[in-house]
This record gives sequence, C-alpha cells and structure tokens, in this order.
Amino acid sequence: MILSLTVVLLVTWSLGKAQESISWEVQRYDGWYNNLLHHNRGSVGARLLRLLPANYADGVYQALQEPHVPNARQLSNAVARGPSGLPSRRNTTVLAVFFGFHVLSDILGTEKPGCPAEFLNIHIPSGDLVFDPAGTGDVVLPFQRIHWATETGQSPNSPREQTNEVTGWLDGSSIYGPSHSWSDALRSFLGGQLASGPSGRLPRETDGRVPMWKALDPSTGQGGPRGIYDLGNAWGNENRFLQAESIAWFRYHNHLAAKLAQEHPNWSDEDLFQHARKQVIATFQSIVLYEWLPTLLGRPIPEYKGYQQHLDPSLSPEFVAAAGQFLATMVPPGVYKRAHRCQFQKVPGPGGSYPAVRLCNSYWSRESTRLQQAEDVDVDDLLLGMSSQIAEREDNIVVEDLQDYWYGPLKYSRTDYVASWLQRGRDLGLPTYNQARERFGLEPLQNWSDLAPHLEQQVLEKVAALYANNTSGLELLPGGMLEVDGSLFSAIILDQFVRLRDGDRFWFENTKNGLFTVEETRNIRNTTFRNILAAVTHADPKELQPCVFVWREGDPCPQPQQLTAQHLANCTPMTVLDYFKGSGAGFGIIIVVLCCLPLVTLFVAWIVAVLRKRDFKKLQKKQGSSVRREVTGEVIHAMEWHGPKTDSSPVYIQLQADTVLKVLDGRGSVLRSISLKVHQRVEVVLSSNKGNKALLLKSPKEYDLVLLFSEEAERSNFVGKLRGYLEERGLDLHMSEMKEQSLMKWAVTQEQRKQILETFFRHLFAQVLEIDRSDAGELNFESSQKAKESLTCELSRVEFAEALGLKADSMFVDSMFSLADKDSNGYISFREFLDILVVFMKGSPEEKSKVMFRMYDIDENGFLSKEEFLRMLRSFIEISNNCLSKDQAEQVTESMFWASGFQDRDELTWEDFHYMLRDHDSELRLTQLCVKGHCLSFWLLKGVPEVLKQNLNNRVSFIKKKEPKERSSIPNRTISEEEKDPNLDTMSHYIERDGQELRKRPGRKVNQYQLHLYTEAQRKKYERNKVQQKIQEFKRFIENYRRHIVCVVLFSAITAGVFVERAYYYAFASPSTGIAQTTFVGIIISRGSAACISFMYSYILLTMCRNLITVLRETFLNHYIPFDAAVDFHRWVAMAALIFSVLHTAGHVVNVYIFSITPLSVLSCLFSSVFTDDGSQLPQKYYWWFFQTIPGMTGVLLLVILAVMYVFATHHFRRVSFQGFWITHHLYVLLYVLVIIHGSYALIQQPRFYVYFIIPALIYSADKLLSLSRKKVEISVVKAELLPSGVTHLQFQRPQDFDYKSGQWVRIACVALGTTEYHPFTLTSAPHEDTLSLHIRAVGPWTTRLRELYSPESLGLINKLPKLYLDGPFGEGHQEWNKFEVSVLVGGGIGVTPFASILKDLVFKSSISSKLLCKKIYFIWVTRTQRQFEWLADIIREVEEADRNDLVSVHIYITQLAEKFDLRTTMLYICERHFQKVLNKSLFTGLRSITHFGRPPFVPFFNSLQEVHPEVQKIGVFSCGPPGMTKSVEKACRQLNKKDQTYFAHHYENF
Repeated sequence: MILSLTVVLLVTWSLGKAQESISWEVQRYDGWYNNLLHHNRGSVGARLLRLLPANYADGVYQALQEPHVPNARQLSNAVARGPSGLPSRRNTTVLAVFFGFHVLSDILGTEKPGCPAEFLNIHIPSGDLVFDPAGTGDVVLPFQRIHWATETGQSPNSPREQTNEVTGWLDGSSIYGPSHSWSDALRSFLGGQLASGPSGRLPRETDGRVPMWKALDPSTGQGGPRGIYDLGNAWGNENRFLQAESIAWFRYHNHLAAKLAQEHPNWSDEDLFQHARKQVIATFQSIVLYEWLPTLLGRPIPEYKGYQQHLDPSLSPEFVAAAGQFLATMVPPGVYKRAHRCQFQKVPGPGGSYPAVRLCNSYWSRESTRLQQAEDVDVDDLLLGMSSQIAEREDNIVVEDLQDYWYGPLKYSRTDYVASWLQRGRDLGLPTYNQARERFGLEPLQNWSDLAPHLEQQVLEKVAALYANNTSGLELLPGGMLEVDGSLFSAIILDQFVRLRDGDRFWFENTKNGLFTVEETRNIRNTTFRNILAAVTHADPKELQPCVFVWREGDPCPQPQQLTAQHLANCTPMTVLDYFKGSGAGFGIIIVVLCCLPLVTLFVAWIVAVLRKRDFKKLQKKQGSSVRREVTGEVIHAMEWHGPKTDSSPVYIQLQADTVLKVLDGRGSVLRSISLKVHQRVEVVLSSNKGNKALLLKSPKEYDLVLLFSEEAERSNFVGKLRGYLEERGLDLHMSEMKEQSLMKWAVTQEQRKQILETFFRHLFAQVLEIDRSDAGELNFESSQKAKESLTCELSRVEFAEALGLKADSMFVDSMFSLADKDSNGYISFREFLDILVVFMKGSPEEKSKVMFRMYDIDENGFLSKEEFLRMLRSFIEISNNCLSKDQAEQVTESMFWASGFQDRDELTWEDFHYMLRDHDSELRLTQLCVKGHCLSFWLLKGVPEVLKQNLNNRVSFIKKKEPKERSSIPNRTISEEEKDPNLDTMSHYIERDGQELRKRPGRKVNQYQLHLYTEAQRKKYERNKVQQKIQEFKRFIENYRRHIVCVVLFSAITAGVFVERAYYYAFASPSTGIAQTTFVGIIISRGSAACISFMYSYILLTMCRNLITVLRETFLNHYIPFDAAVDFHRWVAMAALIFSVLHTAGHVVNVYIFSITPLSVLSCLFSSVFTDDGSQLPQKYYWWFFQTIPGMTGVLLLVILAVMYVFATHHFRRVSFQGFWITHHLYVLLYVLVIIHGSYALIQQPRFYVYFIIPALIYSADKLLSLSRKKVEISVVKAELLPSGVTHLQFQRPQDFDYKSGQWVRIACVALGTTEYHPFTLTSAPHEDTLSLHIRAVGPWTTRLRELYSPESLGLINKLPKLYLDGPFGEGHQEWNKFEVSVLVGGGIGVTPFASILKDLVFKSSISSKLLCKKIYFIWVTRTQRQFEWLADIIREVEEADRNDLVSVHIYITQLAEKFDLRTTMLYICERHFQKVLNKSLFTGLRSITHFGRPPFVPFFNSLQEVHPEVQKIGVFSCGPPGMTKSVEKACRQLNKKDQTYFAHHYENF
C-alpha cells in the first residue's frame, strides 16, 4: 500500500514538473471536450452535420444511381471537360490551392472506406478515349463508399450519416495527428521537436508506427513505406505538393521549438512542445481564416464576436463535396520549381526535360523524395514555385490530370476525379442544386440558360439532356461547378469556416480560454504564410510577395507562362493490377498437394504394412520349427530355367538307384521326380552357343527339365554321369545340339504344361457332359510336335494327385490311380481318365459303389476284407487331417458291419458292400469326381443341364424334432432318406429361393452339396407377393433398427440444423462485415461445415466412453439408444466428419482464392483485427493464408493428421498393423489441440468450438481416468497354455469388484510387451468363475509375440508368468442373449470366444435353477476343422454333461471336408451317421452335437426355428466371426423377416 502511494506521488510530481510552465488547458488531440455541453462535437469519429435532409433513393442509405441520375463519367465529360491554361481571375496562386487541400486534411478525413464494403462503381461508356479505347464496354471503375456511423441508415427517421475520421477543428491535426498516440509517434521527445530524418529538415520516413496511407504510385506502380513521411494526416503524402505544405508546417513547429528552447533553456520537452504546438495552431487558424480564405473566396470574413457554445461547428456533407470540388477546378496540370533568385528549374522526365513537375505523375511518388542531400531543397523549390505560379481559373473545367489520370482505387491505377466526387456526393446523399441554393438564401434555378450564361450552349445542352431537361433534378456538385460566380460553393465554404471559428472554444482569439494575451493575439494575426515560408525555406524574403496566396502585378518572381498539358510530360496511362498474377501455379500445386495427402499417407501406410508383414513373417519363421534338411548323397548343382519371364532357381540333381532323377531345392526337399525307366530313349539337347551352358532333358509325358550350368566342364561332367547311369540300366541316351534360343523355345515349360492340362480337362469334360468343342477350347500351339503332345497327353501320378487337390503319396490317390491306370504304365491317358469320369458323372449308385469296391480290393479277389475296409476308411479320414485314432476307425468299421448284419463276416462281397450303403443311394447318386480347378465350376457357365445343377444342390440332411410318442435316447436322430420327408418339396423351394448354387468361381474348389438343417413343421407356411415381402422387409428393418434409425436421424438433423444455422447466419444475419458479399459460397460452406465438424468431433468422444456405455446399456436408456452400435456409430460419425472436413477445406480453398484477389480495403473490413487499410490495396498472397496464419498452418496440420488417422484406421491397415492404428489414433489429442488453436484465432468469428466440446470432453476425461486407474493395476497370470491352431489360453486373477456378464470383453496389455498397446478380447470365462480367462489366437505381431512370451521355452528363461494390465469389462450386444426366449449363437473361427462364456453361464444358471427368460439356445459352430479350436470342444463337452434340461442344441459345421474330394466326403458322411447312430456322438469331435460337412444353410435353419417355436415372436441371433459369415447370417435374417412370422433380431461382431 505504501509502495503504491509512493509511486503515484512520484508520477504526479514528475508530471507536474514536466508541465510547470503550462498554465492553460491543453487542447486534446482527438477533439473531444472542446464543447463542454456536447463533448463529442468536432471529435474524431463525429458524424457530419446535414444542413438538408438526406437525398437517398430509399430515403435511408441507398445512393441514387442510373437511370435516376446521369452516368458519372458522362456527366464528368459534359461538365468538366475543357482546355487547361486559363489563369485564375483573382490571380490565386497554386500555393493557395494546395494550402487549401492541406486545410481540408486538417479538418476533414472522409477517405476511409466503409465496412462492410459497398461499391458505387463507375461504368465507363463504350469507346471512352481514356478508359475504354478498345470500345469493349466492359470497363467499370470501382468506387467504394466511405465510412458511416453504423447506428444510422436503419430507417427513414435515421438515414445514413458519414463520420469524420479526424478532428473537425482547426487544431493542427494535420501536423500533430488526430490522437495522443499518433502525436507521440511523431515526436522526438527532445527539445519539444517533431522527429525528423537524418537531414533534420524532413520528417522521418514511416516505419509502421504511424498509420500513414501508402497508396501505389500510379505512374510507376511502386508501393511500400519508401518515400512516405510520418505526418499528422494519413493522406499528407498524397502528392508532392501537399506533402511540401505539410513539411513546411513540420519545419515551422521545430523552428518555434528551437526558438523557445533558446529563450527558455529550463523548460522541459513537454513545455517546449506544447508552447510550440499552441503557437503553431493559433498561427494556422489565423492564416486560414484571415489570409487564405478571403483570398480564395474573394470576399471578406465576418468579424469574430466571441465563442458561441451553442453553435454546432460540425462539418457538413455539402461542405465536404463543395470545398474539394471548388479547389479541384483550380489545380494546374503541373507545378513549377523555383530556386533562389527566381530561377525556375527544369524537371527531368521521359524524353527530355520539362518546365514543371507533372501533377498526374506525382501522386504518391516514391522517386523524388529519396533521402539525399538535395531533398529538402526540392521541398523549398516546390513551395517557392507554387507561390509564384497562377492557379487555374475558378470555373467548371478540371485538368486532365484529375479528370482522366487521378490515382485510381483498387486494381485500377487511374480514375476520374470528377466522376468519383459525383459518386461521393451521391454516397453522401447530397441535396439537389436548387435545395442547396434555397438553404443558403439564393434563388433556385428556373432555366438552364440562367445557370451558366458564360458557357457555350453546347455544354448546357449536354448537361440538360443528361438530366432530361429537369432543373429540379440537377445535383449539387455539377450545378455548383457550372455557376458563373461560384456563389453556392462560396456560401457553403464560408458558412463552414465561420461556424468552425465561432464554435471553437480553443480559438486563438477567444480571450476567455486563457491561451493568449491581446498582444500575443495581435502578433499572431500579423503572422502570414509568407513569414512561415521565410522561416522554413532558404528563400530570401524579398523574393516572396506580401501575400503568397495571390500574385499581383509587380510582385517578385513571376511565372514564365501559364502552364498547359502540352508543355509537360505525358501522363502514364492506366494499368490494371492482377492480384493473382504469378500465383496460379503455386496455388494449384498446394491444392494438388492437399489432395494428395491421403495418397501420401496411403503410401506411408503401405510401407509400414510391408515392413510389418516382413517382420511378422520373420517372427513366424522364428516361431516355426522348420528343420532344414541337408542335401545328402552325390548331387550336381545347377540352375533350373522355368521360362522366359520367370527367374531361374538353384537346384540339385540326384540320380537315384530306382532309375529316378530327382530335383531338390537347397533344403533337400524334393521339387520333382522324373522316372527314366518309362522312357525308351532319354533325349538330351545341348546348347551350341559360346560357353555351352544349357542342357534340355526331354520328358515326353511331363514338362521338360532345362538346366543352366556355370561352366561347360560342369555340364560335361553331368552328361558323363548321366550316360554311365543309363548304360548301367540298359537305357539309351540320344544327344543333339542346337542354339540356346531354339533350345529354350522348343522346351515345354511348366506353364506350357499347365496349358496343355487345361486343354486336356476341357476336352475331357466336353466328352462327358456333351459340351460343344468350341466352348471347351481348341488346341492351338506353335508346332505340330506340341499339338501332338497335347492330344496324346497323359497324367503322371503327381499331376493326377494335384488335379484332385491331394498329396501324391495319399492312399486314396494310390488306389484311384491304380484303378484308372489300366495299362499300368504309370500314367493315365485321356481315355483312361474318361472312363472313370463317366462313371462318377453319369453312373448309377451301383456303378459308383462298384468302383469304390474295386479301388480298395487290393488283392483283387472279389472280396473286401475288414483290413481293406479299414484302409478305405483311413484314406477317407486323410481329408480331416487324420482326426480319428486307429481305435476310433476300427470302432466305426465294426459299427458299420454290425448295423448291416455282417458282424460275423470278415469279408464283404460287392453286393454286401452295396447293401451296407443302401440308405445312401441319394448321396451316391450325386457323388462327383472333383478335379481341382475344374470341378464343374467352369461347366456351370458352359451349358451344364439345369437338372444336374439342381441335383447338385439337393444334398440335404434332415434332423427331425423328437416325436412325443417316440422318445429316443438320442436327442436328435438322423434320417437320411429324402423320400421319407414329406416336406422335401418345401425344402427344395427354400434352396432355390435362397439361391444356394455352386459359386461360379473358376479355379476354386466348389461344394458339391449343401447340408440343410430342418425341423418338422408345426404349422402351414404361406407366402406373400414380392411387393408385400418388400413392405414386410421394410417394416422388419424399421423394427430391428428403429433405435439406430432414430439416433442417426436425430444426430443428422442436429448436424444439418447446425450447418443451416451457421450458413444462414453468415449469408443473411451476421453483423455487416461484407464477408458474405465477398465470398458467399465459400463462407457458407466453410462456416456451416466448421460448425458440423465442431459438433461431430466433440460428440464422437461419447462413442468411446466404454465405461459409461457399459453402465448405460443396463439402464432404461438402452431401450432408446443402441449402445452396442457405439463403434459403428463412431465410424459413421467419423466418416461424416471427414466429409465435412473436406467440405470445410474446399470452402476455405475458395475463400483463400477470393481473399487473394480481394483488395486490402475490403479485407480490412472482413478481418479488422488482422488487416489495416493503408491504401496499398495489395492483398496477401495465397501462401500467406496457408502457411503464415494460425488458422492456415493449423488447418494444414489438421489435414495431415486426419489423413494419417483415417488411412491407418481402415480395416486393412488395422489388421496388418494394429500398433500403427493404435499410435496414429492417439493423435486425437493433438487433433483437438489444433482444432482449439485453429478456431481461437477468431479470424472470421469468435471461437465456438468450446460450446460443443466442453461437456463431451469432461465426460470422456472422466471415463478415461477411470480406465487409467484400472490399467495401472498389475494382474497376475495363474495359468498359460498353448493350444493348437495358434491359440493361447490365459487364466488370470479376477480383480476385486470386477463384475461382468457373459459375452463382455476387456482390453489387456502385457507388461513384458509394453504397457501402451492394449488389445480387445472377449472373456471366455463365466461370471461365476473365480478367475478370468482369455483365448487369444496368434494372427498378428502382438498376439504372436504374446504366444512366444508364454511358451514353455520363454517361461523357462524368466521363471514366472508375465503380468497383465486389465481394462474393462465393456459391454456388447452378445450379453443380451438372455433377453430372448430363443437365441441362436453363431460362431466362426476365433469368434466363438464370447459364446464359450455364454454357454458356461447358461448351464450354470440352469443348474442352480436361476430364473431365465431364455428357454432354448442353438449354438452353431463353424470351423474349418474341429482340431482348430479343440479347447471349445472341451467346453461344449462340459456343457453337454451339465445340460440336463436340454437347453442347448449344438451343431458343428466342418467346412474343410466339403472342399475336398466328394467321393471321400460322401463316405465320411455315411460313416459319421453310422457312428452317430451307434454311439450317440460325433465321429470327429466325440461330442453328442451334430457334425455337418460344409457351410451352414442359415435360411432353412432359421425357417425351421419359425416352425419349431411358433409361440416365440422374436428370436435373438448373435454372430461373431469373419465378415463373410456375419453377412450371410444378416442376409438370412432379412430374408426370413420378409414373412409375417417370427422376427429374427441380429446382433453381430466382426473380427
């Protein structure tokens, strides 16, 4: 407190000390409080005072324009056009004229454009000699309306009123500035002087501290601060002559300050400055009122009668226009420069020297005011030259320097001064000429001839014609210009200056203000502008006339002649600036770069994916236990040539004792075996080229072997060994030579062999199915030799096995090959293959069973022993990866013998064998021979009979509901006879309607039949027509997704509303900044989309509040909001936000382009906090908006972040590199930071993002903090087990208060693998269990490393189980299984994990008699092979044992079996049904559950449920697995929901 008081006292004392000699009230710089009753009169920003009502088109603000008033340029030409060189009638000097402009700059500042920018453009008539010499008629000179009081112009009671941007008093504001800060910026604060440049006689060049107007030099196009001085008036540098007047007063102040400093050396800087300022202002007032004004008007000024407080001295719009136009008629085309001794100087210019400085080339000049030694002399010469030069006559004529070459606005370098002032008068709402005359007591105009009798009649006729001969419509400015005596302009000007004098409390003659004594006042009155010039220039007072504002005969230094335009340099013609010149290429490149950001990110993501895949493969190789076998025995190294477009590979050739040549790879694996004993003669062709490196070994019934040796000696060594090898075995070797190119052309490569086999199979099937040969394809090879090879093609055992998709050493291949190879030559010919194919394609069940009998009758004794039957069964079992043990296979054999009554026999005849298959004629009838890549997939496109197609789809397995009267010990008994089911026709109908045909994919294995689960009907079905089905489907869709639809519609409506509100606001309702008029489309798109982005990016956080969602889904809100669809909604919102982000960017691209071509005067209105209109008009370049503004830079960074986040979040990259997705998605923190910064700059509007962001951010933060509090608790792993198929089973402690429901999921991180990477997994433990368990399949880098970490080898090194971090549990749709009376659970692959928990939970609750809504559960397990997830089989076994109430019905679909060989699948099917009959459990899984082959037919299955549970209105379907499977389930649900029966509500989750 004491310290603060001390500081205040010191400041007060210092200020008092600084102003100890100032005894008067110091006049404010901004004009306030001059009038103590009306404080703002004459202040900066005060309104102009209308002497007459505003004359606007609408009475409010709209200016009069064509056709109500004449075209401004035409009127200018009619009124002001004429010859220059006529001297002033009163011999007024040019110094008086530019002194007048300086006086106007002191009291008047209306040049500032208004905001929002409004234009009254001047349309140039076609063929205008100056502005449109080409006669295009398209030239429009821009004219911007001046600043107005924003509270006016709203109604006829308050029409628009313009404001004055400087003080309205004669207070020297043109010298000291219109504000205290401006004045301080001009001061040096040394000796009371104004700051000067290096010479001390010129002001300081502007450095930006003072807002000086810096318009472009129209003659050179130069701009910038160079040559612009800091003066009291922003427009003080408009031309060199006005600048010289301002410099004269600058010098006079410093002259007085220096003089006072000498007289009063003890005065402070402030004392000196204020005394000098007071003296300068008083002198300025005296000269203006008592020397300059009488000279200008040619009449005396009324005497001063004292200060009149109630007189309003405010400037009038009439004075603003009249004064400027009155002075403009007296401006000469050039100005003399006079040195001492009356020497008029020549002025250099283009093409020579000229007698005077041309006015039109002196606007905003940057050349002549260079800092040089003679600069101050230049100012003196101009002042002295103007004092000797006679001004133009006071008439209507304006020189062409103003009328045609006035400095132009915006992008035009020239404009028409007169036309501009005519438009300014309309902008000001000036009254008509007659109204103004009446206001000042003058007679109104009655006849055009009375207006200007001194003018030519032609001028008046033109003017009268433009106003349609209506004198009452004549405007103030043209009327005043045409007057013979200028009485109206004189009256307006005199009235204004007298009011300024009499209403100024600080007028120097006011004895009551205490400024001056009577003596001081008398001295001021006696000071003339001649005294000022004598004090501030080098001129000899004798060379100056007594009154420098007029030159009379006999005065010193007369002008050489009255100047005309012909005496001077030509004016630089008009140029039009192109603001966007040179920017097109760069702007386009930026747009392309922005568009390519996703592509660049995609490329980066692709590189990351490639690297991750490579690392993952390395990890898999490290995990795998592939043992590299070394090549043993005597081998020969060579390179095998595979073809012209395939790289050669290193191989080892080994000659075996059994006359077989083997080709091995580097690990010793056999790539190929060539039997030489079947060849009559081994043919070898050697290359004869230099080096002799190639060798061709012909293999007539296979593809050839081409070897490349590094040296000829190696090849010779191989040939020698081969010859000796063949001679020992009695085989001939035939050798020949040819060029290497011919050798390779003649060789049959593996690819050519494939083409031969393709043709082989095409023609083979064409024979069997009677297809046109043209459809099968003709043989077409280059040489007759190759054509012959194709026609005589025979399959080797390897090719035969490959065709069947089996291994060459398979027992089934061995049996089938032996059966087909009738001539026992080791190959199957076309005819041999055809014979066996016909049996399987067209044969009867008896023929097919006979073939199978012969295949396995090894000793060909006509009997099939039990050993041979067991061999047959084992060959079938190969398809299921030998899933059955030997004991199981023997048990199946015994059961089948027993079921057929052959338990006492050791051998079967064919009749016995066929009898054993008696129940399966239908299956045998449809059994095909599936050739890999040709299993009818091609022929289904080529004309296979429709009957055959249908038959292929009718392979049906029916499971009937248990009859009440006939209870069996088997829960679901299998019935295999089609003819026993009365509903077969209905079933076929569903098959056909569902379109379950063979997939027409050439080159893929095709299922030959579908297994359809069906339950006996309870009521009669009925169908609707397609229209009714569509309506029902739509109704069911609405019913199933009503919550989703409502939420999406509501969210979309809010988004649309936000967009429309912002778009409408900026288009029509925003504060008048003019931005909508500048960039209407761009601002609507950018602001509307910005609001949508703010809304979406804020509320998308709620979709990731997992803990909140888990809690809320248990409340009543779950009936209205689909919380299970949070992730899908997250994706939907993200994609919508991305679209709006692109729209936002596109809108700003449009904005940036428009802003880059918008003049600064408009931009300063749009962005007042960023731009200041300094007259330069040059807008910022496009790159400034992109890279030098906060919104631009953050916007570009946001686009980069969005591109990275969205690309890495796509399904593909998420699967390839989850860690990449995890890391990039955490950029959301930076995203929100940048969004906040992006909007906080308030370039267009105040920040609004927080309005949307605060609430979601707080909720999300709380949810995140809850997760973080759990994540940091280490969980001990109790048990880790590596299961088959890459599944890792983890059992770990259950944290306290960890309550969850079956079907929920958690996120875990492994401490040993890093605590930042969390992965989601579904719990496989049930809620009643004491521990938690997960089954994690190793499909990616993290899960693979996790499996490696918990392997016995790793655990042996660390001697403990690594701990986990746990986050969760989180809810999902699967946990709602218990809310349906009947639920169907469909699990595919590792997607069965949630159902493991559900099944265990269900059985437990059932066992304790817990009240359950769910009465029945159907579990469908789809797996490639039952060994893939054997751990689930254990869980199902537990469920079966504990399920005493028959709650669960399990069906297992093994998809691998249906994709192999149909003959074996048929036999396995038969064996499975026998095994099920006998032991009441599956042959493959050992479960009581039904095992099916192929993919589940969901439509018939769901249809069965509708019939079995007619009382149930809604069945819940829960699927989890690959997208293809869940889509099939969804499709089936939709198809069944078309009917007005039980409704299927589908919930799914993909992995």
